[in-house]
Amino acid sequence: MVTQYGITGTTAKGIAASVERGVAEGSLAPEAALPPVRRLAEDLGVSPGTVATAYKELRQRGIVVTHGRGGTVVASAPAVASRRPPRVPEGLRDLAGGHPDPALLPGLVPPSRLSPGARSHRSAPRLARLEETVRDWLRPDGVPVEHVTFAHGALDLIGRLLAVELRPGDAVAMEDPGYHHLLDLVPALGLRIVPVAVDDEGMRPEALRTALRAGVRAVVCSPRAQNPYGGCFSAARRDTLADALREESDVLVIENDHASSVTDAPLHSLAAAGLARWVHVRTVSKFLGTDLRWAAAACDPVSLARHDGLLLLTSGWVSHLLQETVLGLMTDAGTRALVARARATYALRREALAGELAGRGIASHGVSGMNLWVPVRDESAVVNGLRSYGWWVASGARFRMSAGPGVRISTAGLEPADAVRLASDFAAVLGESEDTYGG
Repeated sequence: MVTQYGITGTTAKGIAASVERGVAEGSLAPEAALPPVRRLAEDLGVSPGTVATAYKELRQRGIVVTHGRGGTVVASAPAVASRRPPRVPEGLRDLAGGHPDPALLPGLVPPSRLSPGARSHRSAPRLARLEETVRDWLRPDGVPVEHVTFAHGALDLIGRLLAVELRPGDAVAMEDPGYHHLLDLVPALGLRIVPVAVDDEGMRPEALRTALRAGVRAVVCSPRAQNPYGGCFSAARRDTLADALREESDVLVIENDHASSVTDAPLHSLAAAGLARWVHVRTVSKFLGTDLRWAAAACDPVSLARHDGLLLLTSGWVSHLLQETVLGLMTDAGTRALVARARATYALRREALAGELAGRGIASHGVSGMNLWVPVRDESAVVNGLRSYGWWVASGARFRMSAGPGVRISTAGLEPADAVRLASDFAAVLGESEDTYGG
């Protein structure tokens, strides 16, 4: 249905600003249809070319999307204002957030000695000791460590890389279902998403080849603990994907190993496959603390130069205070022991729920990581049904593009005893859904 919001303006810039204002204020909701170009041009007394230019600008900025004959609609996650996850209703057990168990995180103690004086760190943006610690962290997994850099979290680093490498309108191959914040980020940069189906071994080779033939300029993927599906590259899958990517040597491959140290699966990294353009990203928020907005990356020399060049012109460097905190935790024996315990605990909890669901005939996916993806026919029915039993899970709509419906359950804080009750309640909800909609 076409929106009733009154778009104004007599220039392309004015029309675009009017639409953006409506989106930011909530008058134009996600998926709201905009008027056809010729109709809006007639209403505003301008040429169709003026309206088309306004819509093009809005598309490039990730505010609207065009579905061919389906017309132009507001993006599901428009790149204006801030989109936050839905508030967890009072009294419900939160299994939607995807956060680590606070009991398995170390205490954060900032270093006692701060950087002296007011001085710039642009000449030495990275602590040498932390660089070496990162190399020691990556090297055993076969990731080349000649070139490393830091950023303010994975999204910050990936966003900067895509911004400097690609231009508005370029296409990026993304996992489907995939990490919802990345799916929001790419359109916000004015880029197009080409969905790539995943299975329990990560990106499916035939789907990636289709995306490469479509002309994608970058690929963003997870080698293990894929969010939300839980896939993990096998050695054979990594090699098959690498063969396809070597045929497109100018495509930038960004590998997001976001849960590295608490993932109970080996790393089969594309970074070790001899690609021309590659970046391997790791963060610490899943095992050192969600407030540590820090990421490390190993990459090819061209990517290093382009990323660090843009970083130099913006924030300049990552806080040395933050770097010292990360370094202290990563080199602390007690913290390392806690991380090892967290890795085993998260695997146990995920497998416990998967087993309980399977025992009730409910299929799920999650061979690694902190989540299970459960395919369902009606996401809303399952989310609302589980809510009536006291559980809050994530609807799959925010994670998927062409993939089938499902729900994501975060298992990081779910004890095996609780998994029994959740699986029983899930089975009851599915039964109620079949009674309502027919089996």
